[in-house]
Amino acid sequence: MELKTARLTVLIDPSKKKAFEALCARQDVTPSQVVRRLIRDYLAHHGVTFVPSGIEQDEEMAAKP
Repeated sequence: MELKTARLTVLIDPSKKKAFEALCARQDVTPSQVVRRLIRDYLAHHGVTFVPSGIEQDEEMAAKP
């Protein structure tokens, strides 16, 4: 799980935003969850790898006795 977050501001048409938020509500997910999934899928589709924040710390803690 990622421990740090950063803000991404996106400007979209207000009616598109309203429709997106309504669809997310019907699917019981937040708009942020959907955007994060889209970004992960987009990166994977283009072969871009990354290490989520907090992973290095988790592995170091697990390696310590």
